[in-house]
Amino acid sequence: MATTPAHTLNLCGVISEAKRIINAHSRHFLALSVVFLLPLAFSLIIFPTLHLSLTQFDVVSTQFFILDPPDLPQTLTIIIPLLYTLFLYIFFLGALATITYSTFHGFYGRPVRFFPAIKSLCFSFFPLVSTTIAAQLLLGLISLTFLLFFVVIIRTAENLGFGIDYDSNYFIVFCALVAVVLGLVLICFQVNWSLACVVVVAESKWGFEPLWRSSYLVKGMRSISLSLLLFFGVLIGFWVWMNSNNVLELDGVGGWRSWPFVLQMVIGTSLLTLLLLHNTAANTVLYMYCKALHGELAIEIAEEFAREYVSLPFDDQKVPHVVTVMPTMRVDIKNHGSPSTFEFQM
Repeated sequence: MATTPAHTLNLCGVISEAKRIINAHSRHFLALSVVFLLPLAFSLIIFPTLHLSLTQFDVVSTQFFILDPPDLPQTLTIIIPLLYTLFLYIFFLGALATITYSTFHGFYGRPVRFFPAIKSLCFSFFPLVSTTIAAQLLLGLISLTFLLFFVVIIRTAENLGFGIDYDSNYFIVFCALVAVVLGLVLICFQVNWSLACVVVVAESKWGFEPLWRSSYLVKGMRSISLSLLLFFGVLIGFWVWMNSNNVLELDGVGGWRSWPFVLQMVIGTSLLTLLLLHNTAANTVLYMYCKALHGELAIEIAEEFAREYVSLPFDDQKVPHVVTVMPTMRVDIKNHGSPSTFEFQM
């Protein structure tokens, strides 16, 4: 049976390479962040204030709206969350497609430009939609299976004559254990599918195929994929939670015109934008490393640089890659700047 080769890559290496690519094209990634990630980050932080002002008028006297919240139609409490979710989804996919496209080309040292990145969104958006729907469908089926399993156990115990006290500590502990097991299973699938969206952009696949492709590529790198998921997941989740609470308190005290409120929004939105940017770029870098580990990157690099390299004026800020993918093969992508070395022990 073939085994997956060992590697010396770690979480810091992936984040460092992602940061290097971002710094080499800082203005380009800044433009993409302003267009896609900044509205996304702002909405994530401000939505609790927006939602609370529409639903719990007696809890907080918000000054975020000019209109009096009780005068708003009750249907807005349903429509606004739906529109908000759609807004997040569209901007998330837009950021995912354009930043992944840019990081992918920046890894090879190709020119990275704004309008080609935006144009790539036309080819990646609907495949990303189909892939995310496929993933959510499978995760929903898995969750439904656990729920049915839980209900079957409870009903079976009751039919056998066991009395179940739904308020007892034992039942609560049992529910918690089931929830933990379900959470671990879902995290396992998320780790295996962490590269699916990158596969959609880089390989023009869609639907369920990117999920299977990601599961194959992530073999041997699951620990790093899990580390990325937990690292950025915890940081982003904690930052959104902390800033949302702070903004909610400041809005209730001084209103959105106060300097503390504005300052909190600027700092919270800016740092959240950076976290989202580096998370997307790091996943793309991990995809490239996974391809190298499976022996796929060497062929692509050889084809990419088979012809003589020509130095162009806009290449001054690019940095070279030194990729070792086999014991007897070493591929140097020559360019300007300081070298970056990727080593895999095959």
